[in-house]
Amino acid sequence: MHFLLSMFPSSIHPHLHPHPHPTTFCCRNAVLEDLLEGGTPKPLKTGTTIAGVVFKSGVVLGADTRATSSEVVANKTCTKIHHITPNIYCCGAGTAADTQKTTDLLSSNLSIFSLNSGRKPRVLMAVNILQDMLYRYRGQIGAHLILGGVDCTGHHLYTVGPHGSMSKVPYLAMGSGDLAALGILEDRFKPDMELEEAQLLVRDSIHAGIMSDLGSGNNIDMCVITAQGVEYIRPYQESEYSDQRRRKYKHHPGTTGVLEEEVVPLKLEVVEETVQRMDTL
Repeated sequence: MHFLLSMFPSSIHPHLHPHPHPTTFCCRNAVLEDLLEGGTPKPLKTGTTIAGVVFKSGVVLGADTRATSSEVVANKTCTKIHHITPNIYCCGAGTAADTQKTTDLLSSNLSIFSLNSGRKPRVLMAVNILQDMLYRYRGQIGAHLILGGVDCTGHHLYTVGPHGSMSKVPYLAMGSGDLAALGILEDRFKPDMELEEAQLLVRDSIHAGIMSDLGSGNNIDMCVITAQGVEYIRPYQESEYSDQRRRKYKHHPGTTGVLEEEVVPLKLEVVEETVQRMDTL
């Protein structure tokens, strides 16, 4: 979808307008129908399991590391926990490029705020900026986010949807493996947990999503945010399913027959080269 939009003229490109007019989307849809011969682009399934839990002294965020493109595993060590500020981190599910760009823009805006004011941004400020950014594009940015952090008002965990919806929650899981992860969280969550218990709960919820969803897998990353600082553990747990490639897929010369061969001579022009010393005195 984003590749098709990049070929359109600027008059219908939604990213060039801070507040796109509804007519813009009608023009875009008309161009899409012409390019796709009357059809609509098929949705692409993405795979992710991310989770967050509020414990006694802060917030624990967790995520798997598998990035998929349809049925293909594109990356086994994808980073899904993004740095926003020294006291705020964000987990992203959905389109990897959208989540990365959205969190990068948020981090840049909050860094400018900190430099101008000399203060640490609050978690609610980051959530409000995300809401405005995502609502502006009416769900075209495929970013499902879990934002966690600690500020002067306490420790907080928020969820922000691709259309700009927001909720403050004590625990949450998102992504294609969220149903299995939520089953673990709802069964074992309790207020004012200790750090070790919260880490174990997040790890087990991500593992449940990995085992129940083909789009989630490989390692488990974890981020612990407290008033004392941040501990980003990557990987927190490596995949227990590892295999070695037994065959070599490099074919020997002559494996594929040559059907036709044509030799084109290259015309070369001889150029004289001279070396001139530079006076360094």
